[in-house]
Amino acid sequence: MAGDSPSALRVQLVEQPRLQKLKEMFMSKFGSAPKFYARAPGRVNLIGEHIDYCGYAVLPMAIEQDILIAVEPVQTQVVQLANTNSSYLDFSTSVNNIQINKTKPQWHNYFLCGLKGIQEHFGLNNPTGMNCLLDGTIPPSSGLSSSSALVCCAGLVTLRANGKTLSKVELAEICTKSERYIGTEGGGMDQSISFLAEEGTAKLIEFSPLRATDVRLPSGATFVIANSCVEMNKAATSHYNIRVMECRLATKLLSKSKGLEWKKMLRLHDVQTKLGVSLEEMLTIVEEVLHPEPYSAEEICKCLGISLEELRSQILSQNMQDVSTFKLYQRAKHVYSEAARVLEFKKICSEAPANALQLLGELMKQSHISCREMYECSCPELDRLVDICLQFGAIGSRLTGAGWGGCTVSMVPTDKLNTFLQNVKKAYYQTDGQRLAVENNNLFATKPGRGALVFVEA
Repeated sequence: MAGDSPSALRVQLVEQPRLQKLKEMFMSKFGSAPKFYARAPGRVNLIGEHIDYCGYAVLPMAIEQDILIAVEPVQTQVVQLANTNSSYLDFSTSVNNIQINKTKPQWHNYFLCGLKGIQEHFGLNNPTGMNCLLDGTIPPSSGLSSSSALVCCAGLVTLRANGKTLSKVELAEICTKSERYIGTEGGGMDQSISFLAEEGTAKLIEFSPLRATDVRLPSGATFVIANSCVEMNKAATSHYNIRVMECRLATKLLSKSKGLEWKKMLRLHDVQTKLGVSLEEMLTIVEEVLHPEPYSAEEICKCLGISLEELRSQILSQNMQDVSTFKLYQRAKHVYSEAARVLEFKKICSEAPANALQLLGELMKQSHISCREMYECSCPELDRLVDICLQFGAIGSRLTGAGWGGCTVSMVPTDKLNTFLQNVKKAYYQTDGQRLAVENNNLFATKPGRGALVFVEA
């Protein structure tokens, strides 16, 4: 049940080599044993890119790769963080003075987001100090949600260490809000699937209110993740937040043209709801109201009947003040068409027609084209990787995650999986020494994994 709190499993560490190794490293680092372990998975979004923050449903699944943290609550009010990967430096801070540096999205700041979110939710005056050792298997900056998994895991750790409980839905909502401390205006998909995932099923995740519905994926196909090896850090670049703002501006212009209270409208979904029309009709409205040429700030002001000063102070966020042009038509067109593809994807999975795989593959291809051309969140390497995957037998392939780097997800007939993996490895990874060096982590078949949980030594 999605409403429950994350489960706590009692485990024999000898049967869990990774936990056992983490315990040994923890003891050599801190001189005592961890009291519990928390785990939060990464995710792959099968379809529905850049629409969660516009209010639309998405269709991700959790993957086996995760963030795992060994924890010992301590009497001192200090949090000490260490990482099994020595390239991530140790960090410690007082639990009563959490400072999150937005200018440098370092790993410990994501932990602090989750910590601060739980502290503020409960108004904890004297939160418990902790020693924590983190181990991650999600490739960083790959669009598989390593940062959100870390925020979620930190939230779960803080909750447990302070003896509090929350439902998975509440946890997901708190972690979504608290990740914004780092400056990323995310929509909530990553945190929701990290807590609400269940083994063996993808999820349709809807927002306001947050809810998750099982989506049984068709048999006969396997989803394969391939990393383009181009790193993308949402918090370190402005591409992502500019898209969020373009969608907000498109919302305002569409609302104004239809006589709605545009000042109150923030998301493209709100426009559709207020007008009471279908996604197809929204696409027609986009064609009628918005033009494909980029809008200047001045033109936006003219359309809305406001001054440049009002635009800057009331609508544009602090880091958007210098952006001079906005593509509103393209972004709105992507969002409404992608939202329709998500619902169609779910419908095909539910009805399971004989040609389900072909239909789903077609939706994935259309999604990638829209991400590339309308949302402009792809990059040459991702496009090349999608082409290679389709060439070697994928029925559908698309970028996944924010884009501008990171991974593709492909749907491959299970009986062709091994030759597919060999061919993609040869065509994309073995042509490049740097990619080859990390290839094992870069190309893998995956199946729906389970959500966040706590392990206690039996």
